[in-house]
Amino acid sequence: MNMSAYKTGNQFKTFIFLAGLTALMLGLGYLVGGTGGLVVFLGLSVLLNLAMYWWSGPMALKMSRARRVSEEEAPELHRMVESLAQRAGIPKPTVHVVPSPQPNAFATGRNPEHAAVAVTEGIQQSLSPRELEGVLAHELAHIRNRDILIASIAAMVAGAISYIAYFILFFGDDDGPLGLIGSLAMFILAPLAAGIMQMAISRQREYVADATGAEILGDPLPLADALGKLQRGAEAQPMQVNQAAAPLYIVNPLAGSRGRNLSNLFSTHPPMDERILRLRRMAGIRDTALAAF
Repeated sequence: MNMSAYKTGNQFKTFIFLAGLTALMLGLGYLVGGTGGLVVFLGLSVLLNLAMYWWSGPMALKMSRARRVSEEEAPELHRMVESLAQRAGIPKPTVHVVPSPQPNAFATGRNPEHAAVAVTEGIQQSLSPRELEGVLAHELAHIRNRDILIASIAAMVAGAISYIAYFILFFGDDDGPLGLIGSLAMFILAPLAAGIMQMAISRQREYVADATGAEILGDPLPLADALGKLQRGAEAQPMQVNQAAAPLYIVNPLAGSRGRNLSNLFSTHPPMDERILRLRRMAGIRDTALAAF
């Protein structure tokens, strides 16, 4: 894959997301208050876009209740992140821990110079050191590939659309253009639209990050082994996390609550067996190796 074109595509998608959010805000402003409402919502959209760019990373960390940890608190975790960041050729991101027993991890931020990687308490207990390195390499791959900005912004956009839908439902004028039927439609369709946006950015980027992470680590098998454990852990113990932030994680933190047999079309993550299969193929292991998963 041409990584330069991939990164350029991510930047274009980021622009599209922000432009789409602006258009949504302007449309709502006009429906709510005509020309005056359009002007007010234009100002709000400008402020929201600036907030999305500058603070989407910190907001994603806050949504996940992640806490920054020092080298004294987590020396081994910091050592792994620093070593892998050097291999990836990026600045060392800040390190955070999410207070959850579910094994999982994610990366966020607006660029490699302002990035963060977060792991749950459960992942440090569930994986071997080498498997944890595989997961961290995957997250640093997201940073190197510049996936983190679009993923963080998409999470914030999804959250914003959901809040807008709630606003329309509870404050819309039943006799106006945003009547009860229109409000209910927005309430139902907005989260669905947000989920579609998340799917659009999540599936391919996870495959690319898996491959890039294997390259950074120099071995695809630790990540392949880790993914199987993480999937089983997520299914056994769902995490209480904002749905808008779910696509940021290496495996779907809501897997247990949604069930493993849901249609892949409505999954925010690609099929786990396919991800593992691709990694094992990178190591020269044939499809039959997936039987263990």
